Amino acid sequence: MYHSWRYETTRSHLARATRRSVTKIIRTPDSCFEKLPEYSFDPHYMDLPDPDFGSLRMHYVDEGPEDGKIILLMHGQGCWSYIFRHMIPLVTAAGYRVIAPDFIGFGRSDKLPTTDDYTFEKHVGWLTAFFRAMEFEDITAYLFDWGGFFGLRIAAEAPHFFSRIALSNTQLPIGDAPGREWFINWRAEQFALPKFPQGEMVNDGAHNKLSPETIAAFDAPYIDESYKTGPRRFPMILPISTDMDSVPENHAAWETLANWKKPVLTLFSANFKGTAMGPEKLINHIPGASGQAHDLLNDAGFYIVEDKPNELAQSLLKFAGS
Repeated sequence: MYHSWRYETTRSHLARATRRSVTKIIRTPDSCFEKLPEYSFDPHYMDLPDPDFGSLRMHYVDEGPEDGKIILLMHGQGCWSYIFRHMIPLVTAAGYRVIAPDFIGFGRSDKLPTTDDYTFEKHVGWLTAFFRAMEFEDITAYLFDWGGFFGLRIAAEAPHFFSRIALSNTQLPIGDAPGREWFINWRAEQFALPKFPQGEMVNDGAHNKLSPETIAAFDAPYIDESYKTGPRRFPMILPISTDMDSVPENHAAWETLANWKKPVLTLFSANFKGTAMGPEKLINHIPGASGQAHDLLNDAGFYIVEDKPNELAQSLLKFAGS
């Protein structure tokens, strides 16, 4: 089983999906991405089948030698592939090919008309379809935040995609995290704001404060609030209690990971040590994490990729070559 979401293929359904896709999909103009600081990567796109919209366009960065071993980079909330702008050249300089997708609803990928158009299961399905289309086999993955929420689930259901996995500030959400009340309060604070911040969210969660130009670059995909249906939906679909959607599927994946023997490395912010978002649960549960060079990085906020790209890239390269 790859995932619980199944594509429908009847003629009437596809006709309805095509009509919706023509009128409802939101696509950020290319002009919004011109001259972003430190982000000059050529865009690449993959059309993914979707039961409601017929087809959705997922953007991804594809840098480095075409025949190089693949390292997958997956982003989190508040950001898109732009957050990897410093890591990408460091990894490709070592001869690897980097693939960094934008989730549907984020970055240069298609955005859906309402927040209700997104579910946790749909994201798992879209990414699984992308991995299949890219013909991933035994790749190295670096999963940050929501990249881990989705990536760990997919790894359990389709282990052939991955040979090793590195994780930062993430878990597999199964509804049992003791930090639930904190998250609910944070969510309420964010939704109380007149605008749902993206660049400012990254700035607030980083140890090193960002320049106005960098903050604006994180906001570049979102011309106005109607473009933020994807980011706005994330806090509502995170399985933080056992009665939420996707908990049964994630729990089954968590049980599968108890037998996962492929290498797993944690690279977390030091201030997460011993907390609900700390690496200990992963290290103790996944056999492949045993004996790895796990690291807790000082002077790193939640957005560790923004604060420590050099250190992460070097650890990732060492891990990929081990």
